[in-house]
Amino acid sequence: MTKIQDILKERILFLDGAMGTMIQRHKLTEEDYRGKEFAEYGYSVKGNNDLLVITQPEIIRNIHLDFLNAGSDIIETNTFNASRVSMADYHMEGLVKRINVEAVKVAQEARDIFNKTNDKPIFIAGAIGPTNKTASMSPDVNNPGYRAITFDQLVDNYTEQTEALMDAGVDLILVETVFDTLNCKAALFAINQLKEKKDLSIPVMVSGTITDNSGRTLSGQTTEAFYNSVIHGEILSIGLNCALGADQMRPYVSELNRVSEVNVSVYPNAGLPNEFGEYDDSPEHMASVLKGWCSEGWLNIVGGCCGTTPDHIKKIVEECSTFKPRVMVK
Repeated sequence: MTKIQDILKERILFLDGAMGTMIQRHKLTEEDYRGKEFAEYGYSVKGNNDLLVITQPEIIRNIHLDFLNAGSDIIETNTFNASRVSMADYHMEGLVKRINVEAVKVAQEARDIFNKTNDKPIFIAGAIGPTNKTASMSPDVNNPGYRAITFDQLVDNYTEQTEALMDAGVDLILVETVFDTLNCKAALFAINQLKEKKDLSIPVMVSGTITDNSGRTLSGQTTEAFYNSVIHGEILSIGLNCALGADQMRPYVSELNRVSEVNVSVYPNAGLPNEFGEYDDSPEHMASVLKGWCSEGWLNIVGGCCGTTPDHIKKIVEECSTFKPRVMVK
């Protein structure tokens, strides 16, 4: 396969959009999530989107295909919450390996179908979310010293998920929506241990999230501080996703462009959520904002997060693909 590092020197690459948004369009019921295999399961599983790679693989495969047909070069596995810590919400910790393996298989099937009529490199990124725990802050305001999870527990959690993704054959690992840098460092520690153990040189992408217009992550770091905290090791790209729409992300993307010695990625939400929890930014508006950043030479990898559809990605590709990729700081 053509190395992604070589392609990034020549052109901007495009990520996919929001898997969750596309799943919601199907209005799946509890029974749909359960499928036949989990029909008698003792707990509710509605909302466990990662389980759908087992119970509704055709839906997930078609979502991948929709984004590929829209112009995505990189598709993310449907594994954002497919780690032991997150799966505990559904009492499905024992399915972590299987879900990750099946998610990669479904993405590979979509790529194979796409490549029957299209001749371009497609990369599958193993998506690793932040979990619903934070290692650097207490969830109990009355006990600031308390931690719901330890660094070592997070390392074990990420090791299990990452090993399944690697063994299943992903092309990249994407540590995304980082709100707590200590969680991210646990993920990177696990990834680097596995790369050494398996003698792999798999590229790693890191993407943080700014929680509001203060410009800081939930654990309190500025964009530059976040960058400096995680840039050790072999990182293919660092960027921002989620939380904010493209309009609000501009100063933080500019900051990353200024300091980063690696590729810069961005995949914003389709605006800020409205009072109904929906996202209002049109494909045209989002694409016009991202086009401006590409024209300034800020970006190497571009895509969409919450609320973004294949229509958003298609318009972003149309508006941004003619620009040269960002030249890395030396």
